[in-house]
Amino acid sequence: MKSTSNLSNGRAVIPAAMRAQLNIREGDQLLWSVRNGELIATTQRAQLQKAQALFQSHLPSNSTSLADELIAERRLDATRP
Repeated sequence: MKSTSNLSNGRAVIPAAMRAQLNIREGDQLLWSVRNGELIATTQRAQLQKAQALFQSHLPSNSTSLADELIAERRLDATRP
């Protein structure tokens, strides 16, 4: 999807269709960067999803949930005197 907007007093409007497509909501904090001469805007939520996908790509497909393992270890520790 391509769209244009004009810069006015240092502000640009992100078109509603793009905000909807990217699930950008009122009050979301945008993270800005310049990459190869292009302005990149993203959200913390998108960056978190990207990081989660990166970690998931390094785990074996048949591995158990690391969170579940940690919870099980903590529960076991809590039963010990």
